[in-house]
Amino acid sequence: MRFSDFIRAEIEPILQAWEEFAETILPAERMDRSGLRDHAREMLLAIADDLESHQSEEERAAKSKGHGPEGKGPKGKGPSWAEVHGGDRHSSGFSVMETVSEFRALRSSVVSLWSKTHLIVSERQLGDLTRFHEAIDQAVAESLEHYATVKEMETRLFGAILVASPDPIFVLDLEGRFIYANKATADLFGLELEAILGKTAFDLGFSFASDIKPNLVTVIAEQSSFRGKFIHRFNSGIGERFEYLLAPVLDEHHHTEATVCILQDVTERTLAEEKVWHNAHHDLLTGLPNRRLFLDRLDQEIKQAKRGKAPIAVLFMDLDGFKDINDSLGHDAGDRILSEVAERLTDCVREADTVARMGGDEFTVMLTGAQQRKDVEFVARAIINALERPFRIAEQTVGLSASIGVSFYPQDACSPPALLEAADQAMYKAKDSGSDRMCFYDTLYE
Repeated sequence: MRFSDFIRAEIEPILQAWEEFAETILPAERMDRSGLRDHAREMLLAIADDLESHQSEEERAAKSKGHGPEGKGPKGKGPSWAEVHGGDRHSSGFSVMETVSEFRALRSSVVSLWSKTHLIVSERQLGDLTRFHEAIDQAVAESLEHYATVKEMETRLFGAILVASPDPIFVLDLEGRFIYANKATADLFGLELEAILGKTAFDLGFSFASDIKPNLVTVIAEQSSFRGKFIHRFNSGIGERFEYLLAPVLDEHHHTEATVCILQDVTERTLAEEKVWHNAHHDLLTGLPNRRLFLDRLDQEIKQAKRGKAPIAVLFMDLDGFKDINDSLGHDAGDRILSEVAERLTDCVREADTVARMGGDEFTVMLTGAQQRKDVEFVARAIINALERPFRIAEQTVGLSASIGVSFYPQDACSPPALLEAADQAMYKAKDSGSDRMCFYDTLYE
């Protein structure tokens, strides 16, 4: 029996044996039975036809090297069945090695069954077997040609995208060295490409290098992406606030071989967001925290105080006689006085403390870690003395005084609103007692 006749007669057993192997390939799990077999069947029939055709020694030699004649597809024209198969497998997610393995299994299925049924092989049959191997080699070459073509196109497209991208994109090896950087990266860094490649972020003196390093380690180890932010001023002077995406690059064995990083300059957006947040949480006249931010900070301090049992003091103050000054000198003068009051209050406390404007001529101060009552009294007296100093407004000297109420956490209240209310009540008690007075909430009912 000629080898070509054997292939046609035994095509189902051959495909069955081949299919058992093909189903072990991961992408094949998502394909139906016909998707696995159709192209293999057509290739076997095409090989059978090829074995029956006349070929010169030169043609056979070329075929053994994968350089057989073209135009052997369906109906004798267009891409061959091997090329069609290669395109199908590529689109189905098969790697080059997985596609080659299919052909190896197909060769093995045919030869194994042939050997079992032909214990004695004639010289002609041996020649047919040799031509079969040559045909398989040609089919492998044609099938992989599609991969090469697609790879070249993908490389060109990827290169064009990287060059055209306005976002800096670069690739780091497993040691954090730059092995690729697009033009936008070089422009941002303010460096020539040659000065970047082969260097690490540490080598280039980037301040964010130590922050990004542990994230790179995680991306490589866990093969997961990571989004982060950093602040840095590059030599180019472009931007200072950046968001970045790290993603692993996997080889055909699904091992991490590099990390790609995409930067985005978010300076303008971030500064705008910060301005909106600042305006929502600060007094526009004095720049001090407003009621919302004061209560938020007080809440945070209370949470920490609960763990460390540290006391907190809240001072609520009102400017005595400010309304009369505002009415007589005008609102512009009144605003200037309020701004100077804010500066004097800030000078009386530590950086860890918070001075806020509640609205109008009312201000608050939060003192953290005040261990003794006399320490709070000292600060309150310093505030009163600071506000007693004359204010020079529009070539006039203006005098002010303040009434201060004080409450303590946790003795007087345990929540921000309650602490503020207690200090407010104490302030009104002080105001009723005259100007330049302070009053503690715990003395209201003595």
